[in-house]
Amino acid sequence: MTDQQQADLLHDEVEAGTTTGLASPSVDVTKERQNSLWSDAWGHLKRNPLFWIGAVLGLVFLLMAIVPQVFARGADPRACNLSNSQQKPSAEHWFGFDQQGCDYLANVVYGARNSLIIGLLAVLVILVLGLLVGAVTGFYGGLLDSLLSRLTDIFYAVPFILGAIVVLRSGFLGRGVAAVAVALAIFGWMTAMRLVRSQVIAVKSSDYVAAARAMGASNGRILIRHILPNAVAPVLVYTTITIGVLIAAEATLTYLGVGLQRPAISWGLQISAGQSLLRTSPHLVLFPSIILTLTVMAFIMMGDALRDALDPRQRA
Repeated sequence: MTDQQQADLLHDEVEAGTTTGLASPSVDVTKERQNSLWSDAWGHLKRNPLFWIGAVLGLVFLLMAIVPQVFARGADPRACNLSNSQQKPSAEHWFGFDQQGCDYLANVVYGARNSLIIGLLAVLVILVLGLLVGAVTGFYGGLLDSLLSRLTDIFYAVPFILGAIVVLRSGFLGRGVAAVAVALAIFGWMTAMRLVRSQVIAVKSSDYVAAARAMGASNGRILIRHILPNAVAPVLVYTTITIGVLIAAEATLTYLGVGLQRPAISWGLQISAGQSLLRTSPHLVLFPSIILTLTVMAFIMMGDALRDALDPRQRA
């Protein structure tokens, strides 16, 4: 057995309390800090009405994306009749009809699916890239940190929407849901990386990290078990807010004609199609705009509430 294997084995035994009969101090401190942070945060969140408003709205829109037929009252968004073109909202058809005579409530409801998928998929890619690059640069430092930080600066120099437009117009990724999500993630991961990097740099000098290192824990174990769990809070806040930002960005790209294309159903496509009929049929722009705004606000309110709960300085 190598020296490193013996050290890792000793570390596992100490964590389990099998060598001394006591749990590892560093592990106890880490778990205690995490438990205290999240329990205090949850206690604060429960008293924050903005969090509950955002959570309820977010849940409604999530259910809308999963089971749209329930919210669309059984209407088919692609069942159109030109004789109903641009009819105003009524008791039977709450959102009226679009220019093609399609039930507009069904179209707006079914548009939630693509918007939420793009927002969640893009933020997942951002989270993976941010955690990976930020953890490596913050933990190891040196030349690797300098190179990756300069690479981040290069991406920062490109405006978010402009970069996504260039990527999507190139046709390299296509114009589907995954393509739009990746294009947004390519130019949106840098802030998450900076947050992770700064937190890792701050945490890696802590006493419990030094204790874990003294017990022979490998760099990978220290990074995954002791540093990242204590560095994830600001990233979680950022990603929650970013979901709303990405949903709005998708609608913007689609409105500009470089995002999703028909026959896809999207709030951006609906707003784009309705803008020329704003005077005669304002409901074609009003309803998707309201739902889009509420969706973005839901995630931003949850993110703001989570930020206040995780930051003791923000608590009353």
